[in-house]
Amino acid sequence: MKKKILITPKSFFRAKHIADEIFSQYQLEIVENNTGKTLTKEQMMELCQDIDGIIVGVDPMDEDVLRNAKKLKAISKYGVGLDNIDLKVAEELGIKIRRAEGTNNRSVAELTIGLFFAISRSIPKATYDVKEGGWDRTLGTELFGKTVGIIGFGAIGREVAKMAYGLNMKILAYDPYFDDEELAKSMNVTMTGINEILENADFVTLHLPLNEETNKMINKETLGKMKKTAYLINTARGELVDEDALYDALKSGIIAGAAQDVFSQEPPKKDHKLLTLDNFILTPHMGAYTREATERMVETSVKNLMEMLF
Repeated sequence: MKKKILITPKSFFRAKHIADEIFSQYQLEIVENNTGKTLTKEQMMELCQDIDGIIVGVDPMDEDVLRNAKKLKAISKYGVGLDNIDLKVAEELGIKIRRAEGTNNRSVAELTIGLFFAISRSIPKATYDVKEGGWDRTLGTELFGKTVGIIGFGAIGREVAKMAYGLNMKILAYDPYFDDEELAKSMNVTMTGINEILENADFVTLHLPLNEETNKMINKETLGKMKKTAYLINTARGELVDEDALYDALKSGIIAGAAQDVFSQEPPKKDHKLLTLDNFILTPHMGAYTREATERMVETSVKNLMEMLF
């Protein structure tokens, strides 16, 4: 009997040939997200009600979706963040979950470092101004010798550390779940507290999951501890940052600038106040959107799902 599976991530289909080769070994009925958009809760409710397995991106899989998916046995996450899945309900229902670990670390880290350069040298604004006929320059800041504070020292955070060290940056890191001091020392990383990072780092970069503890961890209080010359970088989850507090901090000069690849509502409204600021950069959640990472995520997420279902 064929297993019915749903595939939702938009970028998955750019490397579908890799998936097809693996799928050909199994008896499957495949349903694809052909909308070109992230699916809504209502769409997920309808599509998931009779599937055996799913390869899911950031589409919502809350309690309602999971309880309505009566046949669902396995969820393969296309990526690593699980904040769109109700893990407690999934465990209660006996639904297996695997992540595509190690597939996009380098791509996200490279974008993170790219945002260091972009915000510290005002590259997007300068490019836009020139295209509009201007030729004004904005005084920039070198990365050489600066201190980067990495909050969340998992796989992506460690990749950022390697790249930052290559740029002759000093590296501080905070992660309450990381206890390998020898590894940190071998990477020229000083493990420290979050307040020490906020107070001393020239670049504060976020690489941690979204949960009750981390939701809006960057807020008026924490932003107030940062240096006025410091930059905030977020390529993890938009909800880690209180966007109202960030706007106030950027507008009033509490910090020098911020660059994000994520936002609390994606895409944001065109008239969102943060988008009016020259010292704020937002890219469209493209950290893992490289050819190489896409191919690795497709292969890993497909293999994970097949191993859970068969």
